[in-house]
Amino acid sequence: MPVIAMTQEMGSLAKDVSLQLAQTAKLNIMRHEVLEHVAGRMHVPGSLISRLREGKAGLVERLTTDRERVAVYTAQEVFDLAGKGSIVLRGWGATCLLRPVRHVLRVRVTRPFKQRVAWLMDHLGTDDEAFAEAEVQRSDSAHASRMHDQFGVTWGDPLLYDLVLNTDRLSVESCVEQIRQLASRPEFQETAESRAMLADLALNARIRAALKDHESTRDVNINVESKNGKAVLSGIVINPRESTEAARVASTVAGTVNVDNQLRVMVSSRRFASAKT
Repeated sequence: MPVIAMTQEMGSLAKDVSLQLAQTAKLNIMRHEVLEHVAGRMHVPGSLISRLREGKAGLVERLTTDRERVAVYTAQEVFDLAGKGSIVLRGWGATCLLRPVRHVLRVRVTRPFKQRVAWLMDHLGTDDEAFAEAEVQRSDSAHASRMHDQFGVTWGDPLLYDLVLNTDRLSVESCVEQIRQLASRPEFQETAESRAMLADLALNARIRAALKDHESTRDVNINVESKNGKAVLSGIVINPRESTEAARVASTVAGTVNVDNQLRVMVSSRRFASAKT
């Protein structure tokens, strides 16, 4: 059951490649599931999530939207979709989120800047080249910033991908054929180990999302590591109640067999004791 993670780059023809790949290889394709899931969990319009991702959100929107929750909910949806297999995942950081899973094929589809600008001008039906250039640059900056902030990587680094395709040199059909051939190779076949890795990552994401869903644990910043259904919680919390609540919430998540609570309670110094509640 192939899982193919692809980049989302304005004017690169990645969307065309993903649609044709899904059709010819009989794969599902991620459409609006992540957007709808994240917006629904945060009780905000999907258009707000889109503006944040595209770098179009206003100052007030950027300051009042919990971007950490956006990232946590996004990760949960990407891992859940990948776990179903036979799917093409485009954008949403899928190439980075799924990097540890050996059977996931990570593909970047790109194109020279001028060709991407020309594509946008044609797409919008405009002859304003300066406007189109600014839009492509804004989109690229938003992608680069999000990838750096969320994953600590440089957007476009070829080492992040298994395959880089230039649609200025290759047709959409040729790109699809290259991806299909590589996906059929032994290196990208599921194994017990790769399935277990994906399951562990998915459980981590579900636990993090559950912690964000509960008011009592929403602001808790802890580490979560899962293996074979056992979740290990580590880090520092400000009081025993936070520790108890975090373990309780984690234990309710589907797939959690056992919770190893290694959280440490912050020790109050005399100097700041009066500030503690």
